[in-house]
Amino acid sequence: MLTQAIILAGGFGTRLQTVVSDVPKPMAPVNGKPFLDYMLGYLHHFGIKSIVLSTGYLSHKITEHYGSSYKGISIAYTREETPLGTGGGIRLAMEQCTAKHVLVMNGDSFFDIDLNTFYNQHGSFHADCSLALRHVDDAARYGTIKLGDMGVIKKFREKDGLHQPGIINAGVYLIRRDVFLAKTPAGQAFSIEKDFYEQRLNELNIFGFEQQGYFIDIGIPEDYTQAQDDFKRFAY
Repeated sequence: MLTQAIILAGGFGTRLQTVVSDVPKPMAPVNGKPFLDYMLGYLHHFGIKSIVLSTGYLSHKITEHYGSSYKGISIAYTREETPLGTGGGIRLAMEQCTAKHVLVMNGDSFFDIDLNTFYNQHGSFHADCSLALRHVDDAARYGTIKLGDMGVIKKFREKDGLHQPGIINAGVYLIRRDVFLAKTPAGQAFSIEKDFYEQRLNELNIFGFEQQGYFIDIGIPEDYTQAQDDFKRFAY
């Protein structure tokens, strides 16, 4: 059963600062409440019991708002004194986790998938790491992924700016905690994708599972504006 999650909430949000500059990007207001509220409500819906929020930029805005719990979910925090990248941020937060398999999510994007299905896929393939993937019509903003048979990830492709369809990493992961802690350096900055997934494709069981469902990344003003309308329909 999936019980524990990490949310990466420490980014600067440079591209979004023209419209939101006084709070961390995950706290950007969407229809009068922080974007993080929707994510936490979503995790509550799927029975998550505890969350570690990985913070950095303007971290006090997050800790003061949420305190130690949200809708019965216990909340712990880590704070990056210096930027640690996605991998280093996950590593620091993972040290506070106890579950065998931990869900990890980016705090500035939302992918409305069935977490129970994703967890079952992860377990069925005895994966060390699983990535939730999304087919998008325009992958220009993202790196894309080449899949082999049975969901095995064969290659990560750099973002190329070409406006064409592709399968992208949607920023939702299931990670086996003991493996990740054993294979990554403590206190060092690194990228989860480039310095961990890509480097260990031939060593670990790393799978990608294409999921359906609503996806948005609020990292640019246009999509942040779109979220204001889209999230009116959300029940989380």
